[in-house]
Parts: sequence; structure tokens; C-alpha cells
Amino acid sequence: MKKIMIIVLISAVSALSAQENLKHIDVHGHRGTRGTRPENTLAAFREALRVGVDVLEMDMNVTGDGVIVISHEKSIVPEICLGPDGKKLTHPVPIISLKLEELKQYDCGTIKNDRFPTQIPSPGEKIPTLAEVFELVRNSTEPAAAKVGFNIETKIVPGESEMSPDPETFAKLVVDAAAKYGMTERIIVQSFDWRTLKAVKKLEPKIRISQLTEANLMDLAAVAKASQADIISPEFKWINKEVVDHLHANGIQVAPWTLNDKRDIDKAVSWGVDAIITDYPAELIAYLKECSDFFKMSWWRQVEMSWFEVN
Repeated sequence: MKKIMIIVLISAVSALSAQENLKHIDVHGHRGTRGTRPENTLAAFREALRVGVDVLEMDMNVTGDGVIVISHEKSIVPEICLGPDGKKLTHPVPIISLKLEELKQYDCGTIKNDRFPTQIPSPGEKIPTLAEVFELVRNSTEPAAAKVGFNIETKIVPGESEMSPDPETFAKLVVDAAAKYGMTERIIVQSFDWRTLKAVKKLEPKIRISQLTEANLMDLAAVAKASQADIISPEFKWINKEVVDHLHANGIQVAPWTLNDKRDIDKAVSWGVDAIITDYPAELIAYLKECSDFFKMSWWRQVEMSWFEVN
């Protein structure tokens, strides 16, 4: 009897808490869907559209001839790419040292990332341009493509100025590309470097801005105000419900990264985050639907199902 009462109480509290925070949470496919396809490739973005993501998350660098390309690293790295001769690279190759034509000779789809056992290689995949990603979405017949957003990060570090354009140049390239493809109101520009965020906002106020953080900062609302950010995107372990509530009270949305574990996702949902960035968007979409369906049930049915799950 004691066990039954405990389960009833836990279920009741969980139901009330979840119903308070029950809302649509945007699913951001991290680097497309890194858990199942080679990161930041058209194959990954195509798969993310197929599974129905709300937002395609990706990273931007710039070639030596001024073209925005999609890569998390500022160099082509041996861990995920093969050289123009099809052989393993012996050292990283800075993207800014290459023209687009040269960069397109590297194969970044054949090598499987061992960190992700379910990742399916896509031999021959090249590093795409931002324009190619926009074109993929514009030409896609997947239902998600009609309204999918883009969360695009400027990979720029103040102490490595030789690896990227200056913030203003970087920002203008992004704003111009978004305008050319009619994606201005569908993109979020995110960065750890606030300089590009302020430059983007100055050039185009309609573009939403997301300040990335990975430290225990004193007041994230003040950080957002300083960089004119609409969104704070923190490393998950540095936030809790108090932080999320404080940001919401200041009109700032919260999109933590990178959540793949259901226990972490449950916490984020209970705290009321606005979006979740994940390597496994298909799994997250299915899990959030499962949670939503569960809490649409009657209170007693929730308790009943919780009992059967425990036993």
C-alpha cells in the first residue's frame, strides 16, 4: 500500500509540474542530425527535414574567397574528412586558406564518427555552402521544409582573428545571404562571440540573435541585454529552473545545448525551456510527442500508466 501511495503522489506532482510547462518546444537538429548522419552535410539536413525538425542548427565558416560554408571546425579535420586524394588527412587544413573550388575536393561523409554508433556514412559528401542549404530547403518536398528555421553559428574567436573574417564582414555575408534567399525572418544567428551578434542586429533588426554560453555566468539576462540577444543558448549543465524563469521574466527565450539523454530532457521540459538542441532530433520529436500525449490523458490514467511502468 505504501508503494502505491508513493507512486500516486509522485505521479500527481509530476503531472501538475509538466502540465504547467506543457507547451511546444522547438527541436533543433544539431549539425543537422549528427547522431545519425555526417555532421553539417546536406545528407544530415535532408534527414533532419524528413524527421520533421523545427530548426536546422549548423555552423558557419568563410573560405578564402569569401563564401560562407557549413563546418563546425575552422579547419577541415582528419577526424571527419578525407583529403582530395581520398586518403586520410595528416593535419587540419584551415578553411580560410582555401578557395571554395579547393574546399569542394574534400570528402566529409565517408568517415563515420565513432562517438555516434548509429551514424550512417554518406560517402562523397562535401562541405556545403550556406546557399546550398537554403536551396535544399527551398526545393525540398518534405512538409517540415515549408517553415523550418535555421540556427546558424558564426565560428569566430577574438584570439584567432587569422582564421575568420572580421565580425562586421562575417555579419554582412550572413545578412546578405539570408536576404537573397528570403530567409531573413526564418534564421537565428548564434555565437559565443557577441561582436558578430551586434553587427548582425545592426544590419538587420529582423534577424533573431542567440548568445551562446558555456560558463556559470552571474546574470544571463544581463548578458543577453549586452549582446542584444533574443535568446540565450547555454550549455545545459549551467542552468536550472531559476535561471530559465529569470530569463523568461526578462523576455529572453532559452535554448540549451546539446541534450541527448532523456533525464536531461525531462529536466529541461520541466523547467520550461523554449527549445532543445540535440544530436538525435527524431528521437526527441518522438519522445516529446509521447510526453504530450501522456499529459493529455486524465490524471488517473497517468497514475495507472505510471504504476504499470514501475511494475
